[in-house]
Amino acid sequence: MNPAAEILTMLAERGQTLAVAESLTGGLVAAELTAVPGASAVLRGSVTAYATELKHTVLDVEADLLEARGAVDVQVARQMAAGVRTLLGASWGIATTGVAGPEPQDGKPVGTVYVAVAGPNGTGNVAALRLNGSRAEIRRESVRSVLELLAGELSGNARAQDTEQNGGN
Repeated sequence: MNPAAEILTMLAERGQTLAVAESLTGGLVAAELTAVPGASAVLRGSVTAYATELKHTVLDVEADLLEARGAVDVQVARQMAAGVRTLLGASWGIATTGVAGPEPQDGKPVGTVYVAVAGPNGTGNVAALRLNGSRAEIRRESVRSVLELLAGELSGNARAQDTEQNGGN
């Protein structure tokens, strides 16, 4: 079973739902989840907040945080996950933000990615990633990483906060 199918099965068994907030992945996380038959029983929806101001106006990320640190930040990822969870009325929220390239953004090098999970009762985690590879590889690895982070939270084996990985195979 693929990670998206496993996550959807775990959530369905618990009677819980999921919402997705994406930046650098541009809808790829939602696409991965909706490729699984029956995803509509669990997935509430997704928000692709590519523009920084949408992270504030739609996902309720603090404007001062965005001003001070930019959109690629551990706390921004955390607030995006919490914001989409609240906005879409889901049990769990997940988020991706980062720099896929080809140029650095907000002083952050290409491959800097944060993925986050926000769960019931304030549970959740954020992973700081330093990915290598092409733009497509970084985006693909970001999708895999946020799904892995959520699977870890659901199974009680949360992944380490800071990791270093290579994008691609």
